[in-house]
Amino acid sequence: MFTTRPTLQGTFGMVSSTHWLASQSAMAVLEDGGNAYDAAVAAGFVLHVVEPHLNGPAGEVPIILAPAGGEVRVLCGQGPAPAGATIGHYRSLGLELVPGTGPLAAAVPGAFDAWMLLLRDHGTKSLAQVLRYAIGYAEDGHAPVERVGETVETVRELFETEWTSSLDVYLPGGKAPAPGELFRNPALAATWRRLIAEAEEAGADRVAQIEAAREVWRTGFIAEALVAHSARPTMDTSGARHTGTLTAADLAGWSATYEEPVTYDWDGWTLCKAGGWSQGPALLQQLALLPSRAAELPRYGSAEYVHLLIEGCKLAMADREAWYGDAGAEGEGSPLAALLSEPYNTARRALIGERASHELRPGSPGGRAPVLSGHATAVAAGEPGFDPLGIPGAGEPTVAKDGATRGDTCHLDVVDRWGNMIAATPSGGWLQSNPVVPELGFPLGTRLQMAWLDPGLPNSLTPGRRPRTTLTPSLALRDGVPVLAFGTPGGDQQDQWQLHFFLALALRPPVRGGLDLQGAIDAPNWHNDSFPGSFYPRGMRPGSVTVESRMDPEVIEELRRRGHEVTVGDPWSEGRLCAVARDPETGILSAAANPRGMQGYAVGR
Repeated sequence: MFTTRPTLQGTFGMVSSTHWLASQSAMAVLEDGGNAYDAAVAAGFVLHVVEPHLNGPAGEVPIILAPAGGEVRVLCGQGPAPAGATIGHYRSLGLELVPGTGPLAAAVPGAFDAWMLLLRDHGTKSLAQVLRYAIGYAEDGHAPVERVGETVETVRELFETEWTSSLDVYLPGGKAPAPGELFRNPALAATWRRLIAEAEEAGADRVAQIEAAREVWRTGFIAEALVAHSARPTMDTSGARHTGTLTAADLAGWSATYEEPVTYDWDGWTLCKAGGWSQGPALLQQLALLPSRAAELPRYGSAEYVHLLIEGCKLAMADREAWYGDAGAEGEGSPLAALLSEPYNTARRALIGERASHELRPGSPGGRAPVLSGHATAVAAGEPGFDPLGIPGAGEPTVAKDGATRGDTCHLDVVDRWGNMIAATPSGGWLQSNPVVPELGFPLGTRLQMAWLDPGLPNSLTPGRRPRTTLTPSLALRDGVPVLAFGTPGGDQQDQWQLHFFLALALRPPVRGGLDLQGAIDAPNWHNDSFPGSFYPRGMRPGSVTVESRMDPEVIEELRRRGHEVTVGDPWSEGRLCAVARDPETGILSAAANPRGMQGYAVGR
């Protein structure tokens, strides 16, 4: 069967990421004797340099890892709301939503500490060894993809009039990064060089150096610069200048943590996701609403198949809105077990009819009544929605002139010859999220925009709690053995596109004896926006479906007949999936990457 690229196969190591330089840097680490976790850390820091519009060091990263012979774990790199980030404080400023940009939207940065914890506990390389690739590209330059310069041009006026610290990095001499020319970030390179130098003062021990680096981030020169910049009045999407709430105590008091994954068994597979502080369980809920066996699904790609997945997604995302969040993610009172239970999903399944639903219909797990934010209730009742998500041909979301963005993210997967496997979805800290901290070369993030300013909800803005994130890497086991790591950028679309990929994989015949990763990635994709979005201004489009023009025209017409409001996008505009796999019987590794956007690549041997 024709695919845009081959599914790679080998036995030494495989990497897939959203940028070829990150993929090849990870592969270089594997070639140098490092394992999958060393490689992932190196790739993660390279992504900060080469995809600065999609992620940054002060952003966040959820990670799912499966050490060879060990248990699958989630590493949470999502920082919480600072101590001063109370609903009362934001309401006192006249705000009804957390702004989409600026320091008021900044959570405690989580990505750096998560990468350091991964390197400390599961890696073998030193801090200097994994950071040298990112330092090289920041210091010596790299040829940027088109979207970096396009994003900068979108926010040029903001940079020139308000966020002037971003000018030196992203508009040197008034010129945005351009394809075919080297783009540098010497301030970022200098930050990492200083970090390494200070960490090496702890001695030659690898772990001691990593711990010293973590301390520099939390209490040293990096922490001081981040806190000082948060305190500067900054123009944000509200149209006013605000200072942030991040303090030295917030940075010093938080670290990344390990957790058990949330899992669901389906037709011999076990899908592993992060908990309800992410949107990860939404993929599991969508699976729970389907027949329990792949053979019982409607014909792949048919209108009935697409309709079933769209309507199931609406129900799962309505539950996300009512039940997901740090307050409802863990411990006593968590609804996740009930949301994934068979009795609950039998009742929910009955809500899927022949016609498209335009309603937001959260369920009542355990008999508990769902409660939605006032804003979500209002947009579901018919307030004007938002423009269709996506940049034609790129699979990436829009960026407004004020920096507001929806879902800009990266992804990487690695599997090594020993069987170690990892999926990670770095995001936040975008160049358009906050002004660059001039001493550091990167900005703060804006993940607090995903929390509500209504009290009493699982996702209410609350000091010490994580805002519910859209970031959602995936890892799958077959008969209890890890075999597949995958994920995609795309904000609210991530667990739609990932479900479509996974089912396509489960339903496709083998390629050269293995999973048809590239065929499942290349398959025509779609998404819907029939639920409140996670990004400012948090609108929705009831009944909407956006499909690639490669979808069968007869299927499109049947979807419309069923009441779906179908938008036909460009032929390669939906999803940016990455995937790696390992056959436990043969030891053969495989990888594939998304052709959409023309920058994701898989490498391996």
